[in-house]
Amino acid sequence: MSANEIVFSVFTKPWKMPIPELGRFVKGLGFDAIELPVRPGFQVLPEKVERDLPAAARQLADCGVSIASVAGPTDEKTIAACAEAGVPTIRVMVHTGQESYLAVEQRTRAEYEALTPLLDRHGVQIGVQNHCDQFIANAAGLRRLVEHFDPKHVAAVWDAAHCALNGEDPELAADILWSHLCMVNLKNAYWQRTNGPEAEVAQWRHYWTTGRHGLAPWPRVAAELKRRGYRGVICLTAEYSDEASVDRLIAEDIAFAKSLLT
Repeated sequence: MSANEIVFSVFTKPWKMPIPELGRFVKGLGFDAIELPVRPGFQVLPEKVERDLPAAARQLADCGVSIASVAGPTDEKTIAACAEAGVPTIRVMVHTGQESYLAVEQRTRAEYEALTPLLDRHGVQIGVQNHCDQFIANAAGLRRLVEHFDPKHVAAVWDAAHCALNGEDPELAADILWSHLCMVNLKNAYWQRTNGPEAEVAQWRHYWTTGRHGLAPWPRVAAELKRRGYRGVICLTAEYSDEASVDRLIAEDIAFAKSLLT
């Protein structure tokens, strides 16, 4: 990946086809890179990552596709496998659950500090993504966690949709995260009411939709990235509430993203 270009990646969670077929499929959609789940039930299993991740990288390279990131564990064998496969980033999220938010933040920071020598030795970074609900949810929270680290070790993955669900404008999010930004996630969602107006209390859920139709204003996200001269990975996460239409919707979204960013 050149430092002077935007690379469009896609999170391949919806597709469990064999790696060579996956490479041809995403290349046909218009992507040059992927984020690969290293999780049970997917093409590369955590317990076999040392063998299978480098092999997957070679098979994808034959299709003209690189692995820009993996979504998986941050243990030593995964970090080493990423280094061998040429994968720069392990994307993670920080779940807070019912615990004290500040205690989770402190514990996570200590975990990443302990991993820093290993990350430095292998040239791999942890990319922490914001996620709504019981996670570190917005750019401000993400900055608090990662600002203590050199971004070559621990960096920020800005998810514009999750920021939007939390009411955070893209211009502010970009400014907050810019010094540590390693990747940008593009997807979109809006709050959908799940009960009627006769209910005593309104209830809501997030509905995952296409780039044109959610709360995250993709044109403003793109304009801010262009204004700041962003060069790096834009990952479309292929998350839609209408799961049966994922192939059609991701094709629409990559075309829209490219129209805004290239």
